[in-house]
Amino acid sequence: MTNTVVVGTQWGDEGKGKVVDMLTARADLVVRFQGGANAGHTLVVEGKQFIFHIVPSGILYEDKKCLIGNGLVVDPHVFFEEIDKLEKAGIPIGPERLSISSKVQIIMPYHKAVDIARENAKGKAKIGTTGRGIGPCYEDKVARTGIRAVDLTEPEVLEEKVRAALEEKNFYLKEFLKTEPLEAGPIVKEFIALGEKLRPYITDVSVELDQAIKAGKHILFEGAQGTHLDIDHGTYPFVTSSNPVAGAACAGTGIGPKHLHHIVGIVKA
Repeated sequence: MTNTVVVGTQWGDEGKGKVVDMLTARADLVVRFQGGANAGHTLVVEGKQFIFHIVPSGILYEDKKCLIGNGLVVDPHVFFEEIDKLEKAGIPIGPERLSISSKVQIIMPYHKAVDIARENAKGKAKIGTTGRGIGPCYEDKVARTGIRAVDLTEPEVLEEKVRAALEEKNFYLKEFLKTEPLEAGPIVKEFIALGEKLRPYITDVSVELDQAIKAGKHILFEGAQGTHLDIDHGTYPFVTSSNPVAGAACAGTGIGPKHLHHIVGIVKA
């Protein structure tokens, strides 16, 4: 199988989950490389339905290592909700089976607040955001003001970044979007706790993939959404905030293109 990328070639509802599940059986590692909780893969195994938004669907196989690449934006609450549901279903989860890039951008409460308020203010011009803070989080990433997973493990760094972000976000929320501002203290406290919980899962995904490639492991890159939703190549402005195309598997995980051997594009008939 070597290394394979699975992407949707339309608007994301092509049925990628079934194909990913089939190919996972022949892979050693399964990696997500873009997007966030604004999309999902649904699988039914032994009569049980599993819906994945962030965790790679390969987690259903106990002998697979699953990785979440730097190309994602992650809401820690959603991440741990998925883990809890899997554990309640009898599927063991731990850092030895699931890791997240230290470079992943973290969705903060102010991202969600801006996302929802901005969409509501558009009236008939709404673009259909999920309100999960995906777009605003990617905005901060590009502006180089985002908070990454590793920042959650450094309380002083986290507090400094949150307070700096809220100076701008609160002005925007209050003066432009006419929405209540947020307080820094509770957010800092909440995310310091989340950082401690997340710490065991944090890794350098690019290093893990490099080691796997050198060891001859087979890697499956699991795309979310579809090419028509690509921020650059999709039906702009009715698109997502990331690149759901095969090339993003490199930028979103930290490996070179020569390590991608097969691209599987899924079409909905």
